[in-house]
Amino acid sequence: MTFLADMGISPLTVDWLERRGHDAVHLLERGAAQAQDSDILQWAREEERILLTHDLDFTELVAASQGDLPSVIVFRLRDMRPDSVNEHLDRVLTRHPQPLEEGAIFSVQEGRIRWRSVPFEDRSN
Repeated sequence: MTFLADMGISPLTVDWLERRGHDAVHLLERGAAQAQDSDILQWAREEERILLTHDLDFTELVAASQGDLPSVIVFRLRDMRPDSVNEHLDRVLTRHPQPLEEGAIFSVQEGRIRWRSVPFEDRSN
C-alpha cells in the first residue's frame, strides 16, 4: 500500500511503514509543511496514497468532494506517540485491507475503529 503522512503524524510512523514494505512519504520530505489541506488531499488522490492524519478537516473535504477519493485514516487518539499510532495503524491494515484499497474514511480511537466507504456507508467494529 502507499501512504502520505500529514504533519501531525510522526516521520517515525513513515519509517515503520517502510520497514513493512509499504511506500510511504511524509509532507516534510516534500518540503510541504505549510501545504493547504485541499492540496494534500489532491496529492493523495493523484498518487493513490492513503492519507494519514489527525486533522478532522479532511473528513469534511472528502464529504464535500464528488471525485475519486483516496482512503483517509484519521487518528483521534489521546496518545499520538509513534508507538501508539503504529499499533493502531497495524490494526487497521490487518483488519480492513479491502476498504483501504477501495476508498474509505477511517476514524481510529483507543479501542475503536470506525470506517465509512465512499459513498458513505457507516461501519463499526
